[in-house]
Amino acid sequence: MSAPDIVDMALVAPRYLAGGGDPAWVTAPLHRSCDWSSQPNPLVPHVVLTSPDRRAVLRLGPDPDGPWWNLQHAGGEQRAWSVSFGVRTPVEIIAGFTDALTDPATAQAPAPDPYEPLRQAGWLEGHDHDGLTSPDGLAHVEHFTHGFTDCWFARTAVSEDPEGLIWRAYLSGDTPAHLITGFTRALADAAPLLRDAYPLRVPLNVRRQAHVTITQRPAAEVEFALERGVAALANRSTQPVSAPVPTKAPPPRRTR
Repeated sequence: MSAPDIVDMALVAPRYLAGGGDPAWVTAPLHRSCDWSSQPNPLVPHVVLTSPDRRAVLRLGPDPDGPWWNLQHAGGEQRAWSVSFGVRTPVEIIAGFTDALTDPATAQAPAPDPYEPLRQAGWLEGHDHDGLTSPDGLAHVEHFTHGFTDCWFARTAVSEDPEGLIWRAYLSGDTPAHLITGFTRALADAAPLLRDAYPLRVPLNVRRQAHVTITQRPAAEVEFALERGVAALANRSTQPVSAPVPTKAPPPRRTR
């Protein structure tokens, strides 16, 4: 029996420096496991997916001046909310949000504190700002309120210069707490992310800070990883996304 084909892969840590990755890790589970409908248009380089209850719409498309990922939720028994993610936001972190959105069990649990996964991972409170910052100082999450403004935002940057920004995420203040926690839990996860080794698509301006380890994996394991993920989500019980009334995130301890 011949040895299985082996491919070189890169393990990248911390995960918020791994770059965007394959968008199918977000779109395929929504479409194939959770019955979100697609609106294909071969003449437009966009992906549009709509939830079965028609209340949530995910749009993915190239935008040189804004976020590539936008998800809006409207109607029903809750206030409208929206989230957006920059193109270099790792898809595994975005999937933490969308997996929570499509899991009916998460909405039925007590309202979580979105900061808690970060605290457990050793993220630190700043002396001159609100929110929590990763131990390496490169990633930051904050619940910002001022006047009529209420939102969560996250950013990863290697410097304060505009060129140092890696990615940014925005989550409106009415976004249910369990969904924001799905995002922060995926963000705080210490497990490295798997990326193609050649060419390595980790953003150039983070390669000094990122820890990259080249590993060999069976080609079949890499090829079918997404299929296994889709199958795992398909095995969850299926209920309408908006059936329970989600709870809004708890208020921040400080305001500006």
